Amino acid sequence: MDNVQCRAPVRPVRDLPEFVPPARRRSEFVQEIFDHTASHYDTLSAALSFGTCRAYRRMALRRASLRPGMKMLDVATGTGLVARAALQLGLAADDIVGVDPSRGMLEQNQRRQAIPLVQGFGEALPFADETFDFISMGYALRHVEDLVALFSEYKRVLKKGGRVLVLEITRPASRVGTSLGRFYMCRVLPAITRIFTRTAETGKLLQFYWTTIEECVPPQTILESLEASGLKEVKRHTTGSLLSDYMACRLD
Repeated sequence: MDNVQCRAPVRPVRDLPEFVPPARRRSEFVQEIFDHTASHYDTLSAALSFGTCRAYRRMALRRASLRPGMKMLDVATGTGLVARAALQLGLAADDIVGVDPSRGMLEQNQRRQAIPLVQGFGEALPFADETFDFISMGYALRHVEDLVALFSEYKRVLKKGGRVLVLEITRPASRVGTSLGRFYMCRVLPAITRIFTRTAETGKLLQFYWTTIEECVPPQTILESLEASGLKEVKRHTTGSLLSDYMACRLD
């Protein structure tokens, strides 16, 4: 852990002064914007994935070998979409713990399923060593401060043999794909969601969301950060040009 503390942080995204003033911490901005849009988040998620997100989460968890009887930690649980998929795969509600910094998201989560919830950050998990068999994180990796610190915490709270699954959206490799993604998320979706939600906050969230996708470090940096934390059997599974599943496990 000393080596982790002495090295420079591996930030997933550059500073974004167009969204976060230099005097303000990004974590505060992220927490606030998700607080304000929590009641609309499930609708936004469905619109982003054209309605396929729920089935995809179940498929990804199954592929990562999640099974009933495991103790699971859902980091950045939000409204509980990943936790809900785990419940549908047969995990007991008492065996799933959700952690998220946004109180608004946790309140929405609590209304949807009866799992234990904790307010906190992935880089400083409020749990004892070797507590969980499985850790999931759904589409929130771009919002953390330090990838290696995050993954080192994952290793700490995992039991030996425990597994990690990180779902993330990757910037398309082609210029055309990137342009289409930017247009859809920054122009089309904000206009549609503003009609239904009657708030400009959802549009701001979508623009921020796309910018973090476009500016995110390459997949190789994420894989190297998983390895630097001491996790093993690190690999990436891709679906189409956008979806990446990062998997790893604790062996020692």
